[in-house]
Amino acid sequence: MKWGKEYEMKKVSIEEILRILKPGMTIVAGMTPMEPQLFLSHLHKANADSVSIFTCLNIKDYDFYLDEAYEGRFINNSWFYGPSNREAVKKGIKTVTYVPNNLHQAGTNLISSRKIDLFVGVASPMDKNGFLTLSASVVYEKDVLEAAEMVVLEVNPNAPKTHGDTHVHIRDVDFIVEVDYPLPEISPVEPTDVERRIGENIANLVENGSTIQLGIGGIPNSVALFLKDKKDLGIHTEMLTDSMIDLFEMGVITNKKKTLWPGKFICTFAYGSKKMYEFIDDNPAVLFLRGRYVNNPYIIAQNEKMVSINTAIMVDLTGNVCSEAVGTRHYSGTGGQLDTHRGAVMSRGGKGIIALRSTAKNGTVSTIVPLLPEGSPVTVPRQDVDYVVTEYGVAHLRGKTVRERVLELINIAHPDFRGFLKKEARKIGYL
Repeated sequence: MKWGKEYEMKKVSIEEILRILKPGMTIVAGMTPMEPQLFLSHLHKANADSVSIFTCLNIKDYDFYLDEAYEGRFINNSWFYGPSNREAVKKGIKTVTYVPNNLHQAGTNLISSRKIDLFVGVASPMDKNGFLTLSASVVYEKDVLEAAEMVVLEVNPNAPKTHGDTHVHIRDVDFIVEVDYPLPEISPVEPTDVERRIGENIANLVENGSTIQLGIGGIPNSVALFLKDKKDLGIHTEMLTDSMIDLFEMGVITNKKKTLWPGKFICTFAYGSKKMYEFIDDNPAVLFLRGRYVNNPYIIAQNEKMVSINTAIMVDLTGNVCSEAVGTRHYSGTGGQLDTHRGAVMSRGGKGIIALRSTAKNGTVSTIVPLLPEGSPVTVPRQDVDYVVTEYGVAHLRGKTVRERVLELINIAHPDFRGFLKKEARKIGYL
């Protein structure tokens, strides 16, 4: 078979890949379940300096940025910090830096700013026609692959074959490295009592026939629990999650009422359990489309009754949302939060929802604050904010004055902090 012969000719070892790395190269790696684990775990062995590697939400730990011995040799530029990125920064190792971005522009902005020497991703096995798929993520991968000077794919039999804009032909790949590691999994988090109350408050805002975007974690999982009585929900989401598969199996999600791509799950990456990876495998009802399309607010807005549900670290009294850092201590990233929130707010009948617990640090601090701490980035500006939800209720801020916003947000703050917030609001001049 022609394509089988070409595939065999392009097969190499990881050691051969490391030998092609040169000083000053810019490398981009696939993200989350499509993280090229073999390449990244061996990267520190490469005989090259000043190598710049772009990644997003690293799932595994990698020596090239976790060991201070590699300062100056490698820099991990991250669009969204994972636990190990935070650990490196906490240790003061100068091998990690953040890339401010909105998800739908991450790949295209990178391509416009520099030459991409190498893309390294993960793919499902090749079919009889010579096509592989980028499997569970095309957030930026397809765009970068098309722009890169060289393309390396770790072909993994555990990577599901997917539909949408994931296909890559073997003739467009320079090197193949065969691997057989399990995809990283994340198990659904059991919501706490507080998260259940938040989930119930959010679910009350979701109408039958809505198209939804959900994130991951206790609060989004809790929302899913309280959506069981809804009808004909649809999915247009940055990340496909297990809770969406559960709601589909219950008959809650049907995708029938969607105004854009009816009948289809639309996502740009998937991250979850083995059950979810099995669901997306060769499933034509699940379309993986590029992040620059899926997360474009003007595309999202074409879904009527679009509901975006995201979480935050804190919200100030005028509605500015911070979801990625506390002061200058960076925690995660903007991701697609502003993309999806803006798209939902622009949608006909849509709602943008920001959810958070009313307190942090075991109830010792309020997450609704008079002012954001110095240096804190604003993830969703106050002029974009629609709904803010805590376990104490819902504040609808769209179109409201500063005075009205302050009163609504104090009303959903933890009772122990309401007096303090009112006092501070008067001191600032909001009330």
